[in-house]
Amino acid sequence: MYYENSGIGMGAIIGIALLILVILILVSCIKVVTQAQALVVERLGAYQATWGVGLHFKIPIIERVARKVDLKEQVADFPPQPVITKDNVTMRIDTVVFYQITDPKLFCYGVANPLMAIENLTATTLRNIIGDLELDETLTSRETINAKMRSSLDVATDPWGIKVNRVELKNIIPPAAIQDAMEKQMKAERERRESILRAEGEKKSTILVAEGNKESAILDAEAEKQAAILRAEAQKEKMIKEAEGQAEAILKVQQANADGIRFLKEAGADEAVLTMKSLEAFAKAADGKATKIIIPSEIQSIAGLVKSVTEIGSEK
Repeated sequence: MYYENSGIGMGAIIGIALLILVILILVSCIKVVTQAQALVVERLGAYQATWGVGLHFKIPIIERVARKVDLKEQVADFPPQPVITKDNVTMRIDTVVFYQITDPKLFCYGVANPLMAIENLTATTLRNIIGDLELDETLTSRETINAKMRSSLDVATDPWGIKVNRVELKNIIPPAAIQDAMEKQMKAERERRESILRAEGEKKSTILVAEGNKESAILDAEAEKQAAILRAEAQKEKMIKEAEGQAEAILKVQQANADGIRFLKEAGADEAVLTMKSLEAFAKAADGKATKIIIPSEIQSIAGLVKSVTEIGSEK
């Protein structure tokens, strides 16, 4: 009785164990692929398929997941590599490569160690590119070197299912002697630029001072010109006023003479009176400083008449 019960209990335990084992195997055959990942599946050692995002089921024992591949862009920072420039200068350059797996099948079966392959390929490509450049070109041609390396690496890694998106030169480390020479050259260049800037500043200052003096002289000349014009205008105005005054005085004198003559005519003066007035006017004219006086014939006859009258009076 005991053995019978024991046999029944052992069989049930084995059955339960087998059932649990089958369930575990079935669960292990269910695969869920997340975003930006891929699974490479082999069947009996041969490539079967590449599983993308979603739920998948593999056949137990016959199929297996050969590799889990990350499809996100990845960064590989390689240590500095010794390179020699065209002018025989040895320097060390470390690079950073940004790559992405585009074909999981080629990535698994194309190359044994993809990362090491990319590192060695980067080193050889960098040596080839730097070997055609001199030191100064190497230091100033980062963008050109990056573009050439990316193009070469992208073509070389395409059979491996890898796409190189970008290559950057992280550091360029020349020898210590070259660094010292470069620092001295940079210092001399900065001093030269400082001297040039100082000289240009002094030149501009001198030019500004000269222009200021020039403008000041021009303004002084303009002021003198305006003053001379004002003086000339004042002198002209004065002369005009004086001429107008003299003209007005002459006009008044002539007006007075005309009024006197008109008064004599209106008073009925005879020819003798008019002649006497003429003699008076002539006497006033002769009273001046003229050295030569022309006497009209009418006045000469009048003078003779006056002389005759005077002589007759003296005889009486």
